[in-house]
Amino acid sequence: MEIILDALWDTLKVFPFLFLIYVLIEILEHRTHLTQNQKILQGNLAPLIGSATGLIPQCGFSVMAAKLYDRGFIRTGTIMAVFIATSDEALILLISDVSAAGAVMPLIFIKLVYSVAVGYLTNFILPKERLESVATQEVPAHFCCDEHDGRGLLGENSDFKTFFISPLIHSLKIWLYLLIVNLVFGYIIDLAGGEGVIAENALQGGAYVQPLITALIGLIPNCASSVILTGAYTSGAITFGSLVCGLCSNAGLGLVVLFKNPKRLKRNILIVVAMYVLAVIAGLIINAIMLAIPNPSF
Repeated sequence: MEIILDALWDTLKVFPFLFLIYVLIEILEHRTHLTQNQKILQGNLAPLIGSATGLIPQCGFSVMAAKLYDRGFIRTGTIMAVFIATSDEALILLISDVSAAGAVMPLIFIKLVYSVAVGYLTNFILPKERLESVATQEVPAHFCCDEHDGRGLLGENSDFKTFFISPLIHSLKIWLYLLIVNLVFGYIIDLAGGEGVIAENALQGGAYVQPLITALIGLIPNCASSVILTGAYTSGAITFGSLVCGLCSNAGLGLVVLFKNPKRLKRNILIVVAMYVLAVIAGLIINAIMLAIPNPSF
């Protein structure tokens, strides 16, 4: 009962922040033309712009990029940059958790630098990719799920549904995921002897094994994977490097879009393998650095 009450209380504290952030995201999406002008994802600045866009905690951007890439509108380096930068719900959850908020800026900085570097390196390795002409009407502005356009089960579009009902539904979904994760990890932590024991074991015995596992979890095309990774980090079950690793391989629903095209199966598998390997490398390097720091602040 204590585990259940603690999980409920922890998730209830997060919910108002989740709702507020999703309202702000809806305003950003519907009041700007960022997602409606796909031409910005072509040209020399494409990996940089793709990385910055992918950092926005919204799974729709990785889906947009996947659709553009599958139609030949953007290069492989750009899609890699977007996918690596994507963290789905992780940033929102970290911001909502006071004890883990210190990891937000390092996480954003690392993912931005790493995704940009991978993007430009990939484009350098594949210099002869042919791009199709972009037609902005080809790709709608919102992809993640039906509630983002104010329709779905809610009927026709309206500002109230778009800026209140949609964020509320999304917040409730993530809140439920988070509650389940907190319950599971609360039970595991209790069996293992407490957060201190788990954190110590993670830092000493699992820092070079965890990235192999968290990278696989990150590849799961569902926002639950980012929730699981974040919950594991905030509970002390995994290290910061392992969190970064899992979130670098977390492309949201973008991978699902790519694999809808069976004609490009080999290409898509290579992208997944590359994302896994790159994520593991990042996690191992960061864990090695963190272990060398006497008292890291995150």
